[in-house]
Amino acid sequence: MNDVPKTFGDHLRDWRRRRRVSQLDLASEAEISTRHLSFIETGRSVPSRGMVLRLADVIDLPLRERNQLLLAAGYAPAYPERKLDDPSLSAAQDAIGLILKGHEPYPALAVDRHWTLVAANGTVTKLMAGAAPHLLAEPINVLRLSLHPEGLAPRIENLSEWRAHLLDRLRRQIDVTGDATLDALLDELRAYPHPASRTPHPDYGGVAVPFRLKMPEGVLSFFSTTTVFGTPVDVTLSELALESFFPADPQTAEALRQLSG
Repeated sequence: MNDVPKTFGDHLRDWRRRRRVSQLDLASEAEISTRHLSFIETGRSVPSRGMVLRLADVIDLPLRERNQLLLAAGYAPAYPERKLDDPSLSAAQDAIGLILKGHEPYPALAVDRHWTLVAANGTVTKLMAGAAPHLLAEPINVLRLSLHPEGLAPRIENLSEWRAHLLDRLRRQIDVTGDATLDALLDELRAYPHPASRTPHPDYGGVAVPFRLKMPEGVLSFFSTTTVFGTPVDVTLSELALESFFPADPQTAEALRQLSG
């Protein structure tokens, strides 16, 4: 029984509940009657393609899930999914390369929806040095590399709070996407050994959680920003994120300049 495919109504109802949206609120936002929405969810009414997209827009589904919703309703996907090295995405590839290279000597990287490393600049490669070979073998999962006891974890000075930050961020991503692979990754990361308590670092004033990495040059302290593509219509681009790290103190900035050679 567990292998029975979900109907369109099942998918819609699951996402509506995940978003904590009532039938009344969804119907109101989609400008349809509650009775009509109820018929759609129970399969008594077949939604048009336009209605499927309207409902998906109201509950703010990721592009991948909008395609799944269309397929469940019997329609072709609306959004293409191409590999990043597809010639049609060459402009996006160029943009990613410019951002990563232009951010040097500071570290910057690009990850996909499962936190797999897609691209990185030279500084990131130097910071990852010393991790176990199996964690650096492609495909590299950035979260696994960061929190694994054979990865960067032993060199993260504020591992407890950085770990909490990453797990909180991953939980929020799971809430948004409902991705089972991310759910399994969260369980794996939680099982790694970690400090028993969180000891907030005193010198960031509650503004941002720093990433403090022990290196031969000393402890490097960073804060990070995330960049995503605006209004993407390709599934791959919609799930891509660029993580840029900036020095949180003058000592880190100088160490990175020296590290870049």
